[in-house]
Amino acid sequence: MSNAQPVDPRFAEDLQFREKPGGAVDYKDWTEKPVRYFTVVDKENASILGYLWAGDEDDAAAYEPRKAGGSRATNEGMSWIERLREGKARGLRPTQVLLELYGDPEPGGRGRPLPGSLADAPNAAAVEAFARSA
Repeated sequence: MSNAQPVDPRFAEDLQFREKPGGAVDYKDWTEKPVRYFTVVDKENASILGYLWAGDEDDAAAYEPRKAGGSRATNEGMSWIERLREGKARGLRPTQVLLELYGDPEPGGRGRPLPGSLADAPNAAAVEAFARSA
């Protein structure tokens, strides 16, 4: 006698999630090309939360949470990703959005750009490595 339960036919196929047409528009989240980035710090205690980077050659931009920043740094990413999406929806190049956000001293969310932190990196991997080690 088998203990196997019959499979509910509703679950017989793989589940797939798809964004609806007109859903969020995003930049690519990775590039091997040069990027610009800045440091995002906590508004309350100025601790480093992560890094926002952008590169025009591959139409790419993303937020990299600082590993040592824990869940607060990770959660802060949604605020920055939403701002990147808004820029993409307005038709801006990734570095245009980056510079716009860098120039906003009091953006929404818990983080803000660290003045004087705008820098260049060879690619997204360099910023990711920096976020893991910092």
